[in-house]
Amino acid sequence: MNRIGLRKEEKAFESRVPLIPDHVKSLRDQHKIDFIIEPNKQRAFSENEYKKVGATITPLKGSGAQVVFGIKEMPIGFFEKDVVYVFFSHTIKGQEHNMPMLRNILQAGATLVDYERVVDQKGKRLIFFGNWAGMAGIGDTFHVLGERLKVEGVNPNPFAGMRSTLKLKSLAAVTEEFRLLGKRINDQGLPKELTPFVVGFAGYGNVSRGAQEIFDTLPHEVTQPNKLSTLEPKENVLYKCIFKEEHMVEPRSPSIKFNLQDYYNAGKADYIGVFHKYVPYLSVLMNCIYWTDKYPRLVTKDFIRKHWSEPNRKLRVIGDISCDIDGAIEFTTRSTTPGDPAFTYIINEDRAELGVKGNGPVVMAVDNLPCELPRESSMSFSGTLTQFIPAFAMADFTVSSFEKLELPKEIKDAVIAYRGKLTKNYEYLKEYL
Repeated sequence: MNRIGLRKEEKAFESRVPLIPDHVKSLRDQHKIDFIIEPNKQRAFSENEYKKVGATITPLKGSGAQVVFGIKEMPIGFFEKDVVYVFFSHTIKGQEHNMPMLRNILQAGATLVDYERVVDQKGKRLIFFGNWAGMAGIGDTFHVLGERLKVEGVNPNPFAGMRSTLKLKSLAAVTEEFRLLGKRINDQGLPKELTPFVVGFAGYGNVSRGAQEIFDTLPHEVTQPNKLSTLEPKENVLYKCIFKEEHMVEPRSPSIKFNLQDYYNAGKADYIGVFHKYVPYLSVLMNCIYWTDKYPRLVTKDFIRKHWSEPNRKLRVIGDISCDIDGAIEFTTRSTTPGDPAFTYIINEDRAELGVKGNGPVVMAVDNLPCELPRESSMSFSGTLTQFIPAFAMADFTVSSFEKLELPKEIKDAVIAYRGKLTKNYEYLKEYL
Protein backbone atom coordinates (compact mmCIF):
# COMPACT_ATOMS: atom_id res chain seq x y z
CA MET A 1 0.00 0.00 0.00
CA ASN A 2 1.01 3.61 -0.63
CA ARG A 3 1.34 5.39 2.70
CA ILE A 4 -0.10 8.79 3.46
CA GLY A 5 0.25 10.54 6.80
CA LEU A 6 -1.89 13.08 8.63
CA ARG A 7 0.19 15.48 10.71
CA LYS A 8 -1.00 16.57 14.17
CA GLU A 9 -1.80 20.26 14.66
CA GLU A 10 -0.12 22.05 17.55
CA LYS A 11 -1.27 25.65 17.24
CA ALA A 12 -3.65 26.77 20.01
CA PHE A 13 -7.32 26.28 19.12
CA GLU A 14 -6.42 24.40 15.92
CA SER A 15 -8.40 21.16 15.75
CA ARG A 16 -9.17 20.89 12.03
CA VAL A 17 -8.08 17.93 9.94
CA PRO A 18 -7.29 17.74 6.20
CA LEU A 19 -9.09 14.41 5.76
CA ILE A 20 -12.02 13.19 7.84
CA PRO A 21 -12.41 9.50 8.80
CA ASP A 22 -15.19 8.80 6.29
CA HIS A 23 -12.98 9.93 3.42
CA VAL A 24 -10.01 7.98 4.78
CA LYS A 25 -12.19 4.87 4.69
CA SER A 26 -13.35 5.41 1.09
CA LEU A 27 -9.78 6.09 -0.07
CA ARG A 28 -8.52 2.94 1.66
CA ASP A 29 -11.30 0.82 0.18
CA GLN A 30 -11.21 2.21 -3.36
CA HIS A 31 -7.51 3.00 -3.87
CA LYS A 32 -5.72 0.74 -1.37
CA ILE A 33 -4.03 3.67 0.39
CA ASP A 34 -2.66 3.12 3.87
CA PHE A 35 -3.16 6.03 6.29
CA ILE A 36 -0.95 6.87 9.25
CA ILE A 37 -2.42 9.28 11.79
CA GLU A 38 -0.03 11.09 14.11
CA PRO A 39 -1.28 10.80 17.73
CA ASN A 40 -3.04 13.93 18.93
CA LYS A 41 -5.90 14.63 21.35
CA GLN A 42 -6.56 18.10 19.90
CA ARG A 43 -8.35 17.00 16.72
CA ALA A 44 -12.06 17.55 16.16
CA PHE A 45 -12.15 13.88 15.08
CA SER A 46 -10.88 11.37 17.63
CA GLU A 47 -8.13 8.80 17.14
CA ASN A 48 -10.76 6.13 17.69
CA GLU A 49 -12.77 7.43 14.71
CA TYR A 50 -9.69 6.94 12.52
CA LYS A 51 -8.92 3.52 14.00
CA LYS A 52 -12.41 2.34 13.14
CA VAL A 53 -11.79 3.01 9.43
CA GLY A 54 -8.48 1.13 9.39
CA ALA A 55 -5.93 3.91 9.90
CA THR A 56 -2.77 3.35 11.96
CA ILE A 57 -2.10 5.68 14.88
CA THR A 58 1.66 6.22 15.19
CA PRO A 59 4.28 9.03 15.01
CA LEU A 60 5.01 10.11 11.45
CA LYS A 61 8.79 10.54 11.51
CA GLY A 62 10.33 7.34 10.24
CA SER A 63 6.91 5.82 9.49
CA GLY A 64 7.52 5.46 5.76
CA ALA A 65 4.71 7.85 4.80
CA GLN A 66 5.56 9.24 1.37
CA VAL A 67 3.15 12.18 1.59
CA VAL A 68 2.18 14.05 4.78
CA PHE A 69 -0.88 16.28 4.93
CA GLY A 70 -1.54 18.96 7.52
CA ILE A 71 -3.33 22.27 7.93
CA LYS A 72 -1.02 24.89 9.46
CA GLU A 73 2.76 25.35 9.33
CA MET A 74 4.89 22.40 10.41
CA PRO A 75 7.80 22.73 12.86
CA ILE A 76 11.46 23.04 11.97
CA GLY A 77 13.17 19.69 12.41
CA PHE A 78 10.12 17.68 11.36
CA PHE A 79 10.92 17.46 7.63
CA GLU A 80 12.59 14.39 6.09
CA LYS A 81 14.40 13.81 2.80
CA ASP A 82 12.21 12.77 -0.13
CA VAL A 83 9.00 13.14 1.87
CA VAL A 84 6.23 15.38 0.47
CA TYR A 85 4.53 17.85 2.81
CA VAL A 86 1.19 19.41 1.90
CA PHE A 87 -0.19 22.28 4.00
CA PHE A 88 -0.89 26.02 4.09
CA SER A 89 2.73 27.13 4.24
CA HIS A 90 2.14 30.90 4.14
CA THR A 91 5.40 31.35 2.24
CA ILE A 92 4.34 32.43 -1.26
CA LYS A 93 4.42 36.13 -0.38
CA GLY A 94 7.85 35.72 1.19
CA GLN A 95 6.35 35.92 4.69
CA GLU A 96 9.32 36.62 6.92
CA HIS A 97 8.15 34.53 9.86
CA ASN A 98 8.00 31.37 7.72
CA MET A 99 11.28 31.70 5.84
CA PRO A 100 13.18 29.65 8.47
CA MET A 101 10.70 26.82 7.90
CA LEU A 102 11.11 27.02 4.12
CA ARG A 103 14.91 26.99 4.52
CA ASN A 104 14.59 23.87 6.66
CA ILE A 105 12.46 22.14 4.00
CA LEU A 106 15.09 22.90 1.38
CA GLN A 107 17.96 21.79 3.61
CA ALA A 108 16.18 18.53 4.42
CA GLY A 109 15.72 17.71 0.72
CA ALA A 110 11.96 17.58 1.15
CA THR A 111 9.09 18.57 -1.16
CA LEU A 112 6.52 21.26 -0.33
CA VAL A 113 3.06 21.58 -1.86
CA ASP A 114 0.77 24.45 -0.82
CA TYR A 115 -3.03 24.06 -0.93
CA GLU A 116 -3.35 27.76 -1.69
CA ARG A 117 -1.69 27.29 -5.07
CA VAL A 118 -3.90 24.42 -6.25
CA VAL A 119 -6.00 26.39 -8.72
CA ASP A 120 -7.87 25.91 -11.98
CA GLN A 121 -7.10 27.61 -15.31
CA LYS A 122 -8.81 30.80 -14.15
CA GLY A 123 -6.86 30.92 -10.89
CA LYS A 124 -9.79 29.77 -8.74
CA ARG A 125 -8.68 27.84 -5.68
CA LEU A 126 -9.76 24.20 -5.63
CA ILE A 127 -8.89 23.26 -2.03
CA PHE A 128 -10.05 25.84 0.50
CA PHE A 129 -11.70 26.77 3.79
CA GLY A 130 -12.73 30.20 2.50
CA ASN A 131 -16.47 30.21 3.10
CA TRP A 132 -15.98 28.86 6.63
CA ALA A 133 -13.56 31.68 7.44
CA GLY A 134 -16.30 34.11 6.44
CA MET A 135 -18.95 32.35 8.51
CA ALA A 136 -16.79 32.24 11.61
CA GLY A 137 -15.38 35.72 11.05
CA ILE A 138 -18.65 37.61 10.87
CA GLY A 139 -19.75 35.91 14.09
CA ASP A 140 -16.63 37.10 15.89
CA THR A 141 -16.91 40.57 14.34
CA PHE A 142 -20.45 41.15 15.56
CA HIS A 143 -19.55 39.76 19.00
CA VAL A 144 -16.70 42.31 19.15
CA LEU A 145 -19.03 45.06 17.89
CA GLY A 146 -21.35 44.44 20.83
CA GLU A 147 -18.43 44.66 23.25
CA ARG A 148 -17.15 47.91 21.72
CA LEU A 149 -20.56 49.63 21.77
CA LYS A 150 -20.94 48.57 25.39
CA VAL A 151 -17.60 50.21 26.26
CA GLU A 152 -18.73 53.40 24.49
CA GLY A 153 -22.07 53.37 26.31
CA VAL A 154 -23.98 53.35 23.03
CA ASN A 155 -27.67 52.41 23.30
CA PRO A 156 -29.70 50.66 22.15
CA ASN A 157 -27.13 47.92 21.62
CA PRO A 158 -28.78 44.79 20.21
CA PHE A 159 -25.30 43.33 19.58
CA ALA A 160 -24.51 43.19 23.31
CA GLY A 161 -24.07 39.69 24.70
CA MET A 162 -23.44 38.00 21.36
CA ARG A 163 -21.21 34.98 21.87
CA SER A 164 -18.06 34.43 19.84
CA THR A 165 -17.98 31.68 17.23
CA LEU A 166 -15.53 29.73 19.39
CA LYS A 167 -18.13 29.48 22.15
CA LEU A 168 -20.92 28.64 19.73
CA LYS A 169 -18.91 25.79 18.11
CA SER A 170 -21.28 24.95 15.25
CA LEU A 171 -22.82 26.59 12.20
CA ALA A 172 -26.32 25.88 13.52
CA ALA A 173 -25.47 27.72 16.75
CA VAL A 174 -24.00 30.69 14.84
CA THR A 175 -27.11 30.89 12.67
CA GLU A 176 -29.34 30.79 15.75
CA GLU A 177 -27.27 33.55 17.40
CA PHE A 178 -27.88 35.75 14.36
CA ARG A 179 -31.58 34.88 14.35
CA LEU A 180 -31.80 36.12 17.92
CA LEU A 181 -29.82 39.23 16.97
CA GLY A 182 -32.32 39.93 14.20
CA LYS A 183 -35.14 39.70 16.71
CA ARG A 184 -33.38 42.17 19.04
CA ILE A 185 -32.81 44.58 16.14
CA ASN A 186 -36.54 44.46 15.42
CA ASP A 187 -37.45 44.89 19.10
CA GLN A 188 -34.81 47.37 20.29
CA GLY A 189 -33.77 49.13 17.13
CA LEU A 190 -30.26 50.27 16.15
CA PRO A 191 -28.30 53.12 17.76
CA LYS A 192 -29.39 56.32 16.01
CA GLU A 193 -25.86 57.72 15.72
CA LEU A 194 -24.89 54.73 13.55
CA THR A 195 -27.89 54.78 11.21
CA PRO A 196 -28.05 54.26 8.34
CA PHE A 197 -26.15 51.22 9.68
CA VAL A 198 -24.02 49.96 6.79
CA VAL A 199 -21.98 46.75 6.80
CA GLY A 200 -19.51 46.81 3.92
CA PHE A 201 -18.11 43.64 2.37
CA ALA A 202 -14.84 44.20 0.52
CA GLY A 203 -14.59 41.32 -1.94
CA TYR A 204 -17.05 38.83 -3.38
CA GLY A 205 -15.26 35.45 -3.31
CA ASN A 206 -15.69 32.42 -1.06
CA VAL A 207 -14.76 34.29 2.12
CA SER A 208 -17.19 37.12 1.44
CA ARG A 209 -19.99 34.76 0.42
CA GLY A 210 -19.60 32.81 3.66
CA ALA A 211 -19.85 35.99 5.73
CA GLN A 212 -22.82 37.22 3.70
CA GLU A 213 -24.64 33.92 4.14
CA ILE A 214 -24.73 34.50 7.89
CA PHE A 215 -25.37 38.24 7.63
CA ASP A 216 -28.33 37.69 5.32
CA THR A 217 -30.33 36.13 8.17
CA LEU A 218 -30.60 39.66 9.66
CA PRO A 219 -33.19 42.28 8.61
CA HIS A 220 -31.37 44.11 5.87
CA GLU A 221 -31.47 45.85 2.50
CA VAL A 222 -28.83 45.68 -0.23
CA THR A 223 -27.38 48.93 -1.50
CA GLN A 224 -24.70 49.94 -3.98
CA PRO A 225 -21.52 51.93 -3.27
CA ASN A 226 -22.76 54.90 -5.30
CA LYS A 227 -25.95 55.05 -3.21
CA LEU A 228 -24.30 55.24 0.21
CA SER A 229 -24.55 59.01 0.49
CA THR A 230 -28.33 58.98 -0.09
CA LEU A 231 -29.41 56.16 2.25
CA GLU A 232 -32.38 56.70 4.52
CA PRO A 233 -31.68 56.10 8.24
CA LYS A 234 -33.71 53.11 9.45
CA GLU A 235 -33.97 51.98 13.05
CA ASN A 236 -34.63 48.30 12.40
CA VAL A 237 -32.77 47.56 9.17
CA LEU A 238 -29.09 47.07 8.34
CA TYR A 239 -27.69 47.90 4.92
CA LYS A 240 -25.36 45.52 3.07
CA CYS A 241 -22.93 46.93 0.51
CA ILE A 242 -20.54 44.81 -1.57
CA PHE A 243 -17.40 46.40 -2.97
CA LYS A 244 -15.62 45.09 -6.05
CA GLU A 245 -12.24 46.08 -7.47
CA GLU A 246 -13.81 48.86 -9.53
CA HIS A 247 -14.91 50.53 -6.29
CA MET A 248 -11.58 50.09 -4.50
CA VAL A 249 -9.24 51.56 -7.10
CA GLU A 250 -9.17 53.80 -10.14
CA PRO A 251 -6.61 54.38 -12.93
CA ARG A 252 -3.92 56.96 -12.21
CA SER A 253 -4.55 58.50 -15.61
CA PRO A 254 -8.01 60.12 -15.97
CA SER A 255 -7.98 59.22 -19.66
CA ILE A 256 -8.04 55.48 -18.91
CA LYS A 257 -11.15 53.50 -17.94
CA PHE A 258 -11.02 50.83 -15.26
CA ASN A 259 -10.32 47.35 -16.65
CA LEU A 260 -10.22 44.40 -14.28
CA GLN A 261 -7.57 42.37 -16.09
CA ASP A 262 -5.45 45.45 -16.60
CA TYR A 263 -5.67 46.13 -12.87
CA TYR A 264 -4.65 42.56 -12.03
CA ASN A 265 -1.64 42.92 -14.32
CA ALA A 266 -0.55 46.45 -13.42
CA GLY A 267 -1.55 46.83 -9.77
CA LYS A 268 -0.53 50.05 -8.07
CA ALA A 269 1.83 50.94 -10.90
CA ASP A 270 -1.20 52.20 -12.84
CA TYR A 271 -3.95 52.29 -10.19
CA ILE A 272 -4.51 54.13 -6.92
CA GLY A 273 -6.70 53.19 -3.98
CA VAL A 274 -9.97 55.14 -3.58
CA PHE A 275 -11.81 52.99 -1.06
CA HIS A 276 -11.35 55.68 1.60
CA LYS A 277 -14.22 57.69 0.08
CA TYR A 278 -16.69 54.99 1.18
CA VAL A 279 -15.38 54.42 4.70
CA PRO A 280 -17.28 57.37 6.28
CA TYR A 281 -20.57 55.61 5.51
CA LEU A 282 -19.62 52.29 7.11
CA SER A 283 -20.24 51.17 10.69
CA VAL A 284 -18.64 47.75 10.07
CA LEU A 285 -16.17 46.74 7.36
CA MET A 286 -15.62 43.08 6.49
CA ASN A 287 -12.31 42.75 4.64
CA CYS A 288 -12.49 39.63 2.47
CA ILE A 289 -10.08 40.44 -0.37
CA TYR A 290 -6.95 38.71 -1.58
CA TRP A 291 -4.08 41.18 -1.30
CA THR A 292 -0.37 41.47 -2.03
CA ASP A 293 1.83 44.54 -1.98
CA LYS A 294 1.42 44.72 -5.74
CA TYR A 295 -1.96 46.35 -5.10
CA PRO A 296 -3.07 49.51 -3.26
CA ARG A 297 -4.15 49.11 0.35
CA LEU A 298 -7.82 49.20 1.27
CA VAL A 299 -7.45 51.44 4.35
CA THR A 300 -4.18 53.17 5.27
CA LYS A 301 -2.84 54.40 8.61
CA ASP A 302 -2.76 57.96 7.30
CA PHE A 303 -6.42 57.84 6.35
CA ILE A 304 -7.61 56.31 9.61
CA ARG A 305 -5.70 58.92 11.66
CA LYS A 306 -7.52 61.74 9.84
CA HIS A 307 -10.86 59.97 9.73
CA TRP A 308 -10.90 59.13 13.43
CA SER A 309 -11.15 62.79 14.37
CA GLU A 310 -14.31 63.31 12.29
CA PRO A 311 -17.19 64.27 14.63
CA ASN A 312 -19.82 62.11 12.90
CA ARG A 313 -17.59 59.08 12.33
CA LYS A 314 -19.52 55.79 12.19
CA LEU A 315 -16.83 53.16 11.77
CA ARG A 316 -16.46 51.00 14.86
CA VAL A 317 -15.16 47.58 13.89
CA ILE A 318 -13.22 46.00 11.03
CA GLY A 319 -13.57 42.26 10.54
CA ASP A 320 -10.23 41.61 8.82
CA ILE A 321 -10.95 38.06 7.73
CA SER A 322 -8.14 38.12 5.17
CA CYS A 323 -5.76 39.06 8.00
CA ASP A 324 -2.71 40.15 6.00
CA ILE A 325 -0.32 41.68 8.52
CA ASP A 326 0.50 45.28 7.47
CA GLY A 327 -1.58 44.52 4.41
CA ALA A 328 -4.84 45.73 2.87
CA ILE A 329 -5.79 47.10 6.29
CA GLU A 330 -2.45 48.74 7.02
CA PHE A 331 -3.06 48.90 10.77
CA THR A 332 -3.63 45.16 11.06
CA THR A 333 -0.24 44.96 12.71
CA ARG A 334 -0.81 41.60 14.37
CA SER A 335 -3.13 38.63 14.31
CA THR A 336 -5.37 37.51 17.17
CA THR A 337 -6.65 34.19 18.51
CA PRO A 338 -10.18 32.78 18.80
CA GLY A 339 -9.91 33.24 22.59
CA ASP A 340 -9.05 36.96 22.22
CA PRO A 341 -10.33 37.83 18.75
CA ALA A 342 -9.78 41.59 18.59
CA PHE A 343 -7.37 44.42 19.20
CA THR A 344 -7.79 48.18 19.17
CA TYR A 345 -5.44 50.15 16.95
CA ILE A 346 -4.38 53.01 19.22
CA ILE A 347 -4.23 55.84 16.72
CA ASN A 348 -1.95 58.26 18.55
CA GLU A 349 0.61 55.60 19.50
CA ASP A 350 0.61 53.52 16.30
CA ARG A 351 0.23 50.24 18.18
CA ALA A 352 -2.24 47.40 18.75
CA GLU A 353 -3.81 46.92 22.19
CA LEU A 354 -5.56 43.58 22.73
CA GLY A 355 -9.24 44.09 23.49
CA VAL A 356 -11.89 46.64 22.51
CA LYS A 357 -10.88 49.69 24.57
CA GLY A 358 -8.89 52.69 23.37
CA ASN A 359 -8.86 55.57 20.90
CA GLY A 360 -9.01 53.83 17.54
CA PRO A 361 -10.82 51.23 15.45
CA VAL A 362 -11.33 47.71 16.75
CA VAL A 363 -9.94 45.02 14.45
CA MET A 364 -11.01 41.37 14.50
CA ALA A 365 -7.93 39.63 13.08
CA VAL A 366 -8.12 35.91 13.88
CA ASP A 367 -5.84 34.21 11.35
CA ASN A 368 -7.30 30.69 11.54
CA LEU A 369 -11.04 31.37 11.71
CA PRO A 370 -12.31 28.03 10.30
CA CYS A 371 -10.86 26.28 13.37
CA GLU A 372 -13.77 27.77 15.32
CA LEU A 373 -16.12 25.50 13.31
CA PRO A 374 -13.72 22.54 13.23
CA ARG A 375 -15.82 19.50 12.33
CA GLU A 376 -17.97 21.20 9.70
CA SER A 377 -15.10 23.08 8.07
CA SER A 378 -12.97 19.91 8.04
CA MET A 379 -15.76 17.95 6.34
CA SER A 380 -15.99 20.62 3.64
CA PHE A 381 -12.23 20.88 3.15
CA SER A 382 -11.77 17.11 3.09
CA GLY A 383 -14.44 16.88 0.41
CA THR A 384 -12.43 19.19 -1.87
CA LEU A 385 -9.10 17.49 -1.09
CA THR A 386 -10.19 13.85 -1.49
CA GLN A 387 -10.30 13.97 -5.29
CA PHE A 388 -6.55 14.75 -5.40
CA ILE A 389 -5.37 12.09 -2.93
CA PRO A 390 -5.05 9.19 -5.44
CA ALA A 391 -2.76 11.31 -7.64
CA PHE A 392 -0.54 12.09 -4.64
CA ALA A 393 -0.47 8.42 -3.67
CA MET A 394 0.45 7.17 -7.15
CA ALA A 395 3.08 9.80 -8.01
CA ASP A 396 6.78 8.92 -7.83
CA PHE A 397 8.24 11.84 -5.90
CA THR A 398 11.74 10.36 -6.09
CA VAL A 399 12.29 10.99 -9.82
CA SER A 400 15.46 13.02 -10.27
CA SER A 401 14.03 16.08 -12.00
CA PHE A 402 10.85 18.05 -11.39
CA GLU A 403 10.08 18.02 -15.11
CA LYS A 404 9.73 14.22 -15.02
CA LEU A 405 7.34 14.27 -12.06
CA GLU A 406 3.91 13.09 -13.22
CA LEU A 407 1.08 14.94 -11.49
CA PRO A 408 -2.13 16.69 -12.56
CA LYS A 409 -1.25 20.25 -13.58
CA GLU A 410 -3.27 21.74 -10.72
CA ILE A 411 -1.09 19.95 -8.17
CA LYS A 412 2.21 20.29 -10.00
CA ASP A 413 1.78 24.06 -10.22
CA ALA A 414 1.42 24.09 -6.42
CA VAL A 415 4.80 22.42 -5.79
CA ILE A 416 6.89 25.19 -4.23
CA ALA A 417 9.96 23.08 -3.54
CA TYR A 418 10.93 19.72 -5.03
CA ARG A 419 13.49 17.54 -3.29
CA GLY A 420 15.21 20.48 -1.65
CA LYS A 421 15.09 23.00 -4.51
CA LEU A 422 12.62 25.76 -5.34
CA THR A 423 10.70 25.02 -8.52
CA LYS A 424 10.87 27.48 -11.41
CA ASN A 425 7.58 29.25 -10.56
CA TYR A 426 8.78 29.94 -7.02
CA GLU A 427 12.42 30.86 -7.55
CA TYR A 428 11.47 34.44 -6.69
CA LEU A 429 11.40 33.31 -3.06
CA LYS A 430 15.23 33.18 -3.07
CA GLU A 431 15.32 36.91 -2.40
CA TYR A 432 13.31 36.38 0.81
CA LEU A 433 15.46 33.47 1.94
